[in-house]
Amino acid sequence: MKRFLTILVSMSILFSLLLVTGCSSKRKGVIKPTKHTSAARHKATMRSYNVLGKRYHPTFVEVGQVMRGVSSWYGPNFHGKHTSNGEIYNMHARTAAHKTWPMDTMVRVKNLENGKSTVVRINDRGPFVRGRIIDCSYRAGKEIGLDRAGIAKVKIQVVGFAGKVQSRATIAKRKSEHTQTRVKLSNFGVQVGAFNRYEGAQIYKRQYANLHSRYKPIIKKFSGIYGEPLYRVWLMGFGSEQEARDFKNRNDLMGAFIVR
Repeated sequence: MKRFLTILVSMSILFSLLLVTGCSSKRKGVIKPTKHTSAARHKATMRSYNVLGKRYHPTFVEVGQVMRGVSSWYGPNFHGKHTSNGEIYNMHARTAAHKTWPMDTMVRVKNLENGKSTVVRINDRGPFVRGRIIDCSYRAGKEIGLDRAGIAKVKIQVVGFAGKVQSRATIAKRKSEHTQTRVKLSNFGVQVGAFNRYEGAQIYKRQYANLHSRYKPIIKKFSGIYGEPLYRVWLMGFGSEQEARDFKNRNDLMGAFIVR
């Protein structure tokens, strides 16, 4: 009996690892393709990545979210090459690169030195220079005066997604009412429990629903190695793999693992 339980646990762990790496393409998530970026590209560009020894963790954004820093622009040397979301870079279009915000996020870029602003769509990753928060296309950069100085202090604000831009009045109203739209292109989760009985999974689901209103507990049914049901409790709604991992570590969930 003890040997059987050991084999069963080992197979369960192996299945769990395969689930994390192999089921993301089969399971429908909240990622939706747009006319610019496929679902597969969205998933790829929302994974953490390393450039020049520094790791970046793409995550969700909310309409109205603001960031301040330095903007630069890029043009002829990249014109005609592929961007991170698979498009061909067109320096005459209003696009930009950001290190962590999702592809197709619509962003208003305001040059704080001359007051000029424009709206761009994120379709690339970068700039990987300290202090710089966004890299505008040649056209967008020219519209706010970057073509002269090369760089400038800017304020960037999320104003929509995939071509849909909200007005300043709408953004201000929703921020005051705390009803702003969250642009979420990734739905990571943490498996917090696994049960042979559905009743046990339900109890765990209720516990996590009461403890963490920000994340949604769900029950997923799988078949064990001998066909018996296995009910896994997943806590979903994390905006990035790092957010899910931080939650797991903060709550000492030693047996938990990341799912998607």
